[in-house]
Amino acid sequence: MSQSFQSAYQEEESRLREVIVEIDRQLERLRSIPVYTGHDFTEQVLEAGREEKRQALGKSLPEPYFGRLDFQENGTGEKKPLYIGKVGFDKEEAGDHPMVIDWRAPVASLFYSFTGGTEPASFEAPEGLIEGLVYLKRNVVIRKQILERVSDTYNRESGGPAVNDEFLVYRLGENKDNRLRDIVSTIQAEQDKIIRAAKNTALIIQGVAGSGKTTVALHRLAYLLYQYKEQVHAEKMIIFAPNLMFLDYISDVLPELGVGDIQQRTFGDWAAELLGIELFSGDHAQTLHRWFEIEPGRGTPDINDEVSGRYKGSLRLMGLIRRFVERMEENALPDEDFIPWDGAVLKREAIAEWFEQEYKPYPLAKRKERLLARLHRWIEMELKKSPSGAVMKERKKKAAQREKAYANRWPKFEPLALYKQLFGASKAAGAWVEELAGEIPADVLKATRKDLKQNIVREEDLPALLYFHCLLHDITGEQRFDHIVIDEAQDFSPFQVAVLDLFVRGHSFTILGDLSQGIHAYRGVHAWEEMSSLFKEEETAYFALTRSYRSTMEIIEFANGILEKGVGSELLAVPVFRSGDAVRLIPYGSGSSRTKDLKRAMESLIAKDYRTVAILTRTLREAEELHVELRAEWPELNLIDGSEGTYQGGYSVLPVYLSKGLEFDAVIVADADAGHYAEKAWDAKLMYVGCTRALHELWLLHGEARPSYVTAEASDITVIGWP
Repeated sequence: MSQSFQSAYQEEESRLREVIVEIDRQLERLRSIPVYTGHDFTEQVLEAGREEKRQALGKSLPEPYFGRLDFQENGTGEKKPLYIGKVGFDKEEAGDHPMVIDWRAPVASLFYSFTGGTEPASFEAPEGLIEGLVYLKRNVVIRKQILERVSDTYNRESGGPAVNDEFLVYRLGENKDNRLRDIVSTIQAEQDKIIRAAKNTALIIQGVAGSGKTTVALHRLAYLLYQYKEQVHAEKMIIFAPNLMFLDYISDVLPELGVGDIQQRTFGDWAAELLGIELFSGDHAQTLHRWFEIEPGRGTPDINDEVSGRYKGSLRLMGLIRRFVERMEENALPDEDFIPWDGAVLKREAIAEWFEQEYKPYPLAKRKERLLARLHRWIEMELKKSPSGAVMKERKKKAAQREKAYANRWPKFEPLALYKQLFGASKAAGAWVEELAGEIPADVLKATRKDLKQNIVREEDLPALLYFHCLLHDITGEQRFDHIVIDEAQDFSPFQVAVLDLFVRGHSFTILGDLSQGIHAYRGVHAWEEMSSLFKEEETAYFALTRSYRSTMEIIEFANGILEKGVGSELLAVPVFRSGDAVRLIPYGSGSSRTKDLKRAMESLIAKDYRTVAILTRTLREAEELHVELRAEWPELNLIDGSEGTYQGGYSVLPVYLSKGLEFDAVIVADADAGHYAEKAWDAKLMYVGCTRALHELWLLHGEARPSYVTAEASDITVIGWP
């Protein structure tokens, strides 16, 4: 241990003791104050502030900070050590220098954006641009109040080194458990730009596998709540993720950042709840089976813009629905005058004036509601002109019958009712409906009509039903969001995003995904322009995250080869310099069974004490069969079949298409051969997804013939067999 390192370690250990003593002192004082439970508003506000500080300090106590930056602001002549943590706090004495600065504070951005060199550094503060010199950048690891590691990544006075990846590589080398973790201590400059981007912008983030895009989006939510605390509220933010297991996997990140109350939903659950409908329970399983449960050698089905998911997610259908509602509006008003009883007449022209002029600003369903309410008031006023009570009673009875009949002649302005009309599943309002329906692809029209006649609503129907809802009804304040995060956005459709834009203020989106992982191309986008075209140029921004922090260099180079050969993609990952074992490409032995070889591979990896190991099969049927064969050896082996609400970690077997979004210490791709993966870009993407789930080791076991993109030549790294 060098003298300089020993000195730095002692300095940081002394500082840590000082900070812990101060946190303990403040916590003791706050906890000694009785919790206020009365009704005085001022005291309630004060108590809320005290409780927030109790929670923050309690959270800080095990790991108060993770970084230090020594910065001298121009014109001050004073070099100040700034300690950066998840939660900021000061000494209680007025005027003292902050003990720890919140990672979201403007000055803390220097810790992430500074990339070395002797030139001045700067950050944007509320009072303007602040410039100065960075003298020291230091990472520290503190666990349970114990200083475990001190790593200087820049030191101006010692002449170097420049900022490097040593600390990052150290953190990336840690084994995985069953939860995604925050990255506040290792946020990189390109990630920080996204996190701190302006609120009212639709950010589109293309991030290679392992680039940290999901974590960046979650940190962005925490930043927006800090930076725009008067404009955004946690309960008015929402994260849309692909499934419940993925939501469980990411569920710890926001609490670790001290952020609660942000909604985390699947699009299907949220939309169905808002519309008050039930989705067909077998839809998800049927869809996955259709597209992924292949027969050997057949490969994945062909995809074009006429398949159901692509069409129902298109702006073509959105425009068709808009024209449908416009025509419905033109034909909504009954042709005749309203006659509640003989001798009383409300002319159609008067009713039309109410509908077409006075109530024009309201959505269609509200206009109908207001018009019928006004009609009822007109009837009540006319009844008062009756010559006697007996006549009034008779007229009232007749008017009630005719008022009900008149209301029934109006269309039902409800999303599902109109959607059924458009697809011919219920009686249409006129010949013009058939004319519009003629624009729908024949196969889509036929299949959807059959579903709707059986009252089957699928997730792919939801964008259309939501759009009908928006055209017919008001979007209430409770339904509007301050910010929306869409994860795995390559699997979202343009129609979904266009409708969600009606529910969010100021086009405030974080839209993130990876086109190279677009294995749900039968419903998702094929290019980010399908998303960006929804917004004006000044309303959107595009970022590309190309560095992969998940896997070793060997794994990333091998996976890049799959994209180059199998997809022809240029969206390749740049690895962080973290080397590991070579990728293993292993043929099944001629004298042994497939199951025996997969078991042997599993045993080899488990012996290395990895926390999470997964076998990825091509289909769910194969995963189920393998799970039965292996669970006698490993009773704790989890089968992931898409029905789970939680990710258990440990050892798992699952189909490759359900692995997207997850990561494991080691991965075994079973059956990496031409019998399971065809010479199609879509199949190559499936293989790419499977390979990029691995952090430390990747093994591919296969039959005789492999697809052309799974080769030793796919990488500059040597691909070898059994150890």
